[in-house]
Amino acid sequence: MKKRIKSLIASIPKTFLGLYSRLLIILMLLFCLPANSYGQQLQQPTSGEENFLFYTVIAMVFFVMLLVLIVAIYTLLILKRIIKNEKGEAEEVEETESGWDILTAKLTDAVPVEEEETVLLSHDYDGIHELDNHLPPWWKGLFYITIAFAVVYIAIYHVFETAPLQIQEYQNELLAAAEQEEERKTGDEDLINEDNVTFTDEVAVIEQGKSLYEVNCVACHRKDGGGLPGLGPNLTDEFWIHGGGVKNIYKTIQNGVPGTSMISWKTQMSPEDMRAIACYAITLFGTNPPNAREPQGEKYIPEEDTPATE
Repeated sequence: MKKRIKSLIASIPKTFLGLYSRLLIILMLLFCLPANSYGQQLQQPTSGEENFLFYTVIAMVFFVMLLVLIVAIYTLLILKRIIKNEKGEAEEVEETESGWDILTAKLTDAVPVEEEETVLLSHDYDGIHELDNHLPPWWKGLFYITIAFAVVYIAIYHVFETAPLQIQEYQNELLAAAEQEEERKTGDEDLINEDNVTFTDEVAVIEQGKSLYEVNCVACHRKDGGGLPGLGPNLTDEFWIHGGGVKNIYKTIQNGVPGTSMISWKTQMSPEDMRAIACYAITLFGTNPPNAREPQGEKYIPEEDTPATE
């Protein structure tokens, strides 16, 4: 029986190490290949965050496998030592102690099996005895590192406040983004926004607006601007829910209307595109398409200093 156990234990390292070597090689190959070369990502470039997440997962799996390998090797060494001790070969093991055995002994601070009586406690639980072993030095080292890290973290973020917390970082980023947006607006006098947008009947602008309208707006407002029930209002009459005129129309296109099918287009269109659509929508006034929706909102009266079509 002991010979069978010994032969089984002797065969474990070869099988175990062979399997692990193959898995480690596969992981290293995956780690070397770019993350955007898998599956459907071949067609769409992977962002930096997705690449970082992919490599982080691979690295964690690789690290865990190394830890499991170390624990397995250490367990096998202990089993071998137990078998040798049973045969009375403990002295020979001590004489031929390898560097690996010395390293594991220092890392674990484990008491040899033949010296367990020195750490044996008086407790007896149904024949099971308890040993007063020390905590492994590597574990205590990590524990001390976490304590030191916590002290430094509290001192930096909460006591001396030399570094901002997450909420403050978020607020700082918002302020920086607002300043950049303000600089961008003031630095470009020709930038179109809801305050300075104006109507134009230039053919190029109207044609651009028509093309964009037929692609993005006909699903709710129809191609002729008559509107669809439950979706988009009629754009051809003089009644407007959110105000007529190029400025109001531009504002509605830019910001959308929450709770309705009118989404915000500012992330999908440039200011020039939104202005072109607004100008084209104004040219639909008075076309009176058949089966148009009923008037909605309030009648819009253009200001005296603006074109009548606006």
